[in-house]
Amino acid sequence: MQTRYEGSYTLLVSLFIGSLTAAAFISSKIVNFFGLAVPAGVLAYSITFAVSDIIGELWGRERASAVVQAGFAALIAATGLAWLAVHWPGAVFWQNQEAFGSVIGSTPRIVAASLCAYFVSQHSDVRLFHFIRRLTNGRHLWLRNNLSTMVSQLADSTIFVTIAFWGVLPVGEIIIGQWLAKMLIAAVDTPVVYLVTGLLGRGSTPAASKA
Repeated sequence: MQTRYEGSYTLLVSLFIGSLTAAAFISSKIVNFFGLAVPAGVLAYSITFAVSDIIGELWGRERASAVVQAGFAALIAATGLAWLAVHWPGAVFWQNQEAFGSVIGSTPRIVAASLCAYFVSQHSDVRLFHFIRRLTNGRHLWLRNNLSTMVSQLADSTIFVTIAFWGVLPVGEIIIGQWLAKMLIAAVDTPVVYLVTGLLGRGSTPAASKA
């Protein structure tokens, strides 16, 4: 049974880091989300908050914080690899350097914005999630899942969009659009959080009784 839970934990960590790094590489594109102008990485990034809440609920605050730290390291690695890929001399027959650079070349600024926003929002999310958990004696998962995300994502959207798009795009409109989109995604993912924690919580997880 222990192996099953650790396997689930590894899968969740992989989903967290994969979604996080994907968001950094695709957020240079602004898309239409039910009439809202948002970075294309909004869905991928929102997944990370749901995953961290699941990990925090089942394995405790220390595990959730460790995943946040791992994600931070992954973003730094992604920045370095993106920079290297853009500046590495192409093969003589490679004809797409300009297009490649225009997309991947914007990644360092976006990842820098992600690092700042990520450091504040993800740590805030974990702390607020467990603060509400203590206040409610472990009841009302829906409340801590949504309230912690609501507060932390507002900080995240403000910091990320301001750093990533200041002087390039309408910052205010994108902040509001991104935050509202994240709130909608958070409301939709609440049943998923309940489902996953319910399925994995039928046994005794290593830290289910902690935090």
